[in-house]
Formats: sequence, structure tokens, C-alpha cells
Amino acid sequence: MGKRKQQVSHDEDLYGQAAGAIGGLVISFGILAAIKDKLGLSWPVTVLVTAGSLVFLGYLAWRIRSAARRWWGREPGGAKTAATALQQEAPAAAAGPAEAALEAAVAHPQLTSALVTAGAIGRDQVIKADEVTIEQVKTGTVYDFLVPPGRTYADVERRLGQVAGVFGVTRLHLTLARSRDSERRARLLVLDEPPFTKPFPAPSRREIEAFEGIPFGHDVTGQLTGVPTFEKASLLVGGMTQMGKTTLINGIITCLLIAYGEFDLYLLDGKFCGLTRYAKIATRYEASDQPVVFESMVNELNDLSERRYSKMQEAIKNRQPAPKFRPVFFIVDEAADFFANDGSNEGKEDTRRIAESTRGLVAKCLESGISTVLLTQRPAQNAIPVMVRDQFLYRMCMYVASEGTAKVALGDTYFETVAPINPALLNPDIKGQGVLFANGRSTLLRGFNFKDEFVWDVVDEVQDRQQKAVETAPPSPLKQAIDLMRDKGVEFMPTPDLAPALGITESDPAEAGKKLNKLLGVPSYRAAKGVRGYRLADLTTAAMSDS
Repeated sequence: MGKRKQQVSHDEDLYGQAAGAIGGLVISFGILAAIKDKLGLSWPVTVLVTAGSLVFLGYLAWRIRSAARRWWGREPGGAKTAATALQQEAPAAAAGPAEAALEAAVAHPQLTSALVTAGAIGRDQVIKADEVTIEQVKTGTVYDFLVPPGRTYADVERRLGQVAGVFGVTRLHLTLARSRDSERRARLLVLDEPPFTKPFPAPSRREIEAFEGIPFGHDVTGQLTGVPTFEKASLLVGGMTQMGKTTLINGIITCLLIAYGEFDLYLLDGKFCGLTRYAKIATRYEASDQPVVFESMVNELNDLSERRYSKMQEAIKNRQPAPKFRPVFFIVDEAADFFANDGSNEGKEDTRRIAESTRGLVAKCLESGISTVLLTQRPAQNAIPVMVRDQFLYRMCMYVASEGTAKVALGDTYFETVAPINPALLNPDIKGQGVLFANGRSTLLRGFNFKDEFVWDVVDEVQDRQQKAVETAPPSPLKQAIDLMRDKGVEFMPTPDLAPALGITESDPAEAGKKLNKLLGVPSYRAAKGVRGYRLADLTTAAMSDS
């Protein structure tokens, strides 16, 4: 039914158009006849003149209409012009939201060019000028900005070396900090001059106490930097001679004494006078370069660790809270000397045994609260055995001559990490600076150089606390033994002399030693010539802690 109605309508349209055409022809013929009579022309000439006049009038009307449209800004300009106007006025409709935002964004010229050239962002991406904040600080310029969508702070961090090249500086001139609220926000510091060209003043006691962790030194902006904690962590420091390692470790020890609280200090001074400032507050201090001394201290700490693990096991078995141990720091200056050998079979065996004991100390003693810090001025491939080097969580490298040497201190895969810093690029004339690699991040810092008076004040304060802790301890066989040795002015007392003084009348030396050991709760010490007894330092340490 619908199709029939459409057919009828279509036929009627054809009839109407035909009638209109016939009527138009009749009118046109009449007009031509009138023109012919009026002008007295022949039929062919009349048709040509009329057609030409109509064409001219049509062209004139088109020109007038076009001029009027251009005057009022309404010219469509064809399909191509309309599409172009649409893209300019509404790029989102023609190219999509991302391209529209890119077209509309005003790019920050310097940052966009630098990051595109460095490959940190794509060539079709920009750093928006309204998302960049530039701040002048005392050491350089800080750029706070957002990377484009699809990119993160890590994309810039991975290309810091290339970014530095674009800025015309070295990698050491750049520091990148990430935001805590967005993966896209980055904070880039570009130094005006090489790092640490001007020294920063040593921090005050209050600044050290306010730092969240243990400060090791200043970063390139002059802020304190270091590690969040030394709990369950050890530190390896390498670097060429006269680069400031001893000054660095003296600064770290001083900060530990201020910020870390109570702990026991075992010092092995391979330079004989590098760590002397702290000798009188150390649980054990040795100034020696003999491997046998090093091995003795390592074995002593391994024994301490075993006793602590036994207490932890007992607590677990008895469903008791885990015991809390007094932290212990074992700090060794010039550690490479203690792993050297004379090439003989006996020397090689000694080195193997010492290396295995040290590996066990660094790897297994962290859970029992014992941390190791080794410093070496010879970070060569064979200076410190690989089995020992691989156990350190924190690593630091001062100036070295090559990238290969830096890997010995920082790890074989260090230069494959995010934003590595090559210690070979450091200025060897600026002492105490180095690359700290901790928790997967690299930080360029310069250690503190405290005045002697400041260090002495800190040491005296710690010594006073130690003495008061012993003096105020409740009466016990341990305190009785300490008082006895102090009254006699001795640092060591053999078991046969100490046992009777504490009421042990056993005639058998072996049995007397067992009873004394149980009474004091402290293992005996084998002195020269195999004489067993007790050291005042060991007894004092036991009195101040539960170890």
C-alpha cells in the first residue's frame, strides 16, 4: 500500500515537471519572438544574443554574491576549507582528545626540548608551561614539573645522563627527586657549578638529632643525607687513598653516638690512629694491621651472635617476646689488609678461613643486632673477597680511577641500576665526597668534617653515660667483678684470681672456670700465652646490656 502511494506521487511529479517545462518553453519562445520583432533580428542571432546576456548576468550575480559573503566572513570556501576551519576551531572532533590537548597546550620550550632530545619523553609530547615551577636556590635552579600522561618520573631518571648533556653540564650537576603524590611529578635540580665547590658547614647537634635516620654527609644542596636506619644493615666504603674515608667514618661514628642511642662499638684501626678519638668508649679497640687481630674480633662477634640466637630460639620455644639486644657496630679501617696473604699455601688457607668467618658475620649477624662497616683504600677485584662484598646492603664509593674499580665497591651490576653516578667523574681534589648506594638509589654526598672539640664533647658525654649506667646497676656478681678490677686498676684478670674473689672455692681450675662463667654470664677471654680470664671492657658491656 505504501509503495503504491509512493509510485503515484512520483508519476504526478513527472507530469508536473513536464508541464512546467512545456510552459517554460512557450514563455521562452514568446520572449524570443518579442525580442526579434523589437530588434528586427533573425532567429539565430536572437537566440545567441539572449543566451549571452543571461550568462553574463549570471556571472555578474555570482561575483556580487561572493564579494558580499567574503565581506561578512561567511565564505564556505569549499569542502576543504570547511574541514580546515573545523580542525582549527574544534581539534578534538578531528584528531581526538589527546591530540586536541597537545594542540591547545603551551609548551615550556627549555624543558620540552631537553627531555625530547634526551629521549625521556616522546617527540609528540610536551611539558606544559603552566605545569612548571622554576625556583632559584643557593646552589642552582630547581624545575618542578609534570611529565606528559603515559610517562613517569622514572622515565626522566633513567635518562639523567642524556638530560645533563642537553643542559651542557655533567651528570654530577643534576639531582632528581620524585613526588609523593604523583608518579608524573618530578623535581629536577641543575647546579650552577660542580658539586661541593664550596664546602657546607658541619651540622649542629640539634640538626643531627632532628634527622630521620643516620646522616652521612651533605647532599649537593647542603641538606643532610644518609640512611634511614642501620638496623639489619652493613656498610662497605671504598675509594683511593687520601680521598677522605677516615674523615667520613669519623663523622658517621659521631652521628651514631648522637642519633642512634646506646650501642657497643668494636673498632679495628688499621691506620693505627684513624679511630683513636673513640677508643675510650669502645667495647674493644685495637690498632693493628695483623690479620690475626681481625680474625680474633670477628670470631668474638660471631660467638656473641650465636649466644643471642640461642636466646631468640629459647624465647620462641617458650612463646615469649623476642629479646631486645643492644646494637653492636664493628668498624674496620683499611680492611683490605686483613685479607692479604703471602702467596703460601698456609697464607691462602688463613685468608680463606678469615673470609668465611667475615662472610658469616656480615650475612648472619644482622638479625642479632650486629652491623659491620668495612673501609678499604684498595677497592681492587681481589682486595676484599667477593663472598664478603656481596653481603653489604649499603655501599659507598669515593673517587676511583675507573668504572671497573667502582663496580668492586658498588656492585657488578651497579651501572645497570636507575640513575647511577660514576665515582670516576668525581673531583679528586674535593675530599670526602662519594656516591652512596642505598635502598636502590644513588646519592652524591660529602662527609662531615667535625672539629676535634665537637667530637671530644660527644665522646665525653657518652663515657659519662656508660659510667653512670654501671654505677647505678643493682648489686650482682658482675658488678662486684667490675668494681674489683677497677679498684685494682687492671683491664684483665685471670680466672684463678677472680674466682676466689667472688666466693668460688673450687680447687679444679676447669670447674672453677665453669662456675665463674655461669655466675658472670660472660664468656672468658683467652689472653696471651693461653691464659683465660675476663676483660673489664667485656664485663662493663655486659652490665650495660642484656647481651
